[in-house]
Amino acid sequence: MLKEHTLVPDYRFEHIRYELKSAIDPAGKPVEGLFNAWIVIDNPSQLNSYTTEAAREIVLAFRQASMDRSVVCVVFTATGDRAFCTGGNTKEYAEYYAGNPQEYKQYMRLFNDMIDSILRCDKPVINRVNGMRIGGGQEIGMACDFSIATDTARFGQAGPKHGSAPDGGSTDFLPLYVGFGHAMESVVMCETWSAHKALQLGLVNEIVPALKRDGQWIPNPLVVIDRYADEFGQIVYGNFKRGADADAGKAIMAQATSDLSALDAAVEKLCTKMLMLMPDCVSKSVNSVRKHKQRHWDANSITNREWLALNMMTEGKAGFRAFNDGPRDKREVDFIKLRQMLAAGHPWDDELLRAISPVGSAEGAAR
Repeated sequence: MLKEHTLVPDYRFEHIRYELKSAIDPAGKPVEGLFNAWIVIDNPSQLNSYTTEAAREIVLAFRQASMDRSVVCVVFTATGDRAFCTGGNTKEYAEYYAGNPQEYKQYMRLFNDMIDSILRCDKPVINRVNGMRIGGGQEIGMACDFSIATDTARFGQAGPKHGSAPDGGSTDFLPLYVGFGHAMESVVMCETWSAHKALQLGLVNEIVPALKRDGQWIPNPLVVIDRYADEFGQIVYGNFKRGADADAGKAIMAQATSDLSALDAAVEKLCTKMLMLMPDCVSKSVNSVRKHKQRHWDANSITNREWLALNMMTEGKAGFRAFNDGPRDKREVDFIKLRQMLAAGHPWDDELLRAISPVGSAEGAAR
């Protein structure tokens, strides 16, 4: 009898979905006894942000898929068509972890375990990017081995805007994917990239259409598809449209319907390619490439966790509460006021939090 190597045998997932889908052979037929494990973040109402409970289950899911002898590939994705993942749950951050560094340090241990569980999975991991991949969502996505995205997906970081640093993987992984300059643009400036630009930079392996109008596939109408030089002589390809062009694109998008069948077909095609390879050779090859990410991650993840926990007493506390409490059109602190008060030597206290909060009252800062 075979021994059981999963951490929690027969675990019942409640906060994510774990599904085994039959592997498909090159002729398009299901293969008896072989599967692809789909790990699905299931929180579409909050743009598939992961809660503490979801993070814990993602760790268990990757360990279960890794140890399942019948699994060929792991597909990491989420529910719906708006977002793969926008990172940690900001409501939970603001209402529980802000100002509570000892608890956030415990949470970041789970987050680090989540990255580790992806990087150390015995099966190749495909990120099926069904929408926005932002913040911590970008980080868990980059930990995967392959990424296939809809052409409506967006990629980016938000840390410095909202009181954190993207030290959950982006400062380690992004320079390896896109180079130093583009990594700086993303992690510091919080610039958002289209799926087309992400493909151009090497951040994803493939993009596919996700919109149909009158039954026909159409490209993302919000993105400049063609390569050309703008008025400054800069090459533009895959940038988001602006002004009147953006308005026209939104009008086209309003007439379109979402269809993820091309995304599913592309993911299935890649899984089938994996099926038709030697499993141990695939595992060794994947891990030989992963080690470049692991080297940076292992060197920094523990000390980054320490800093991120302490940061919840200052900028993290202010930023996440501002995002949670502020109106939809203003979810950031008053950056200029913050810099002025710090330059004058003002301590991080409730008075400072009230002064920079977008709600402008003790209600938004002194819970």
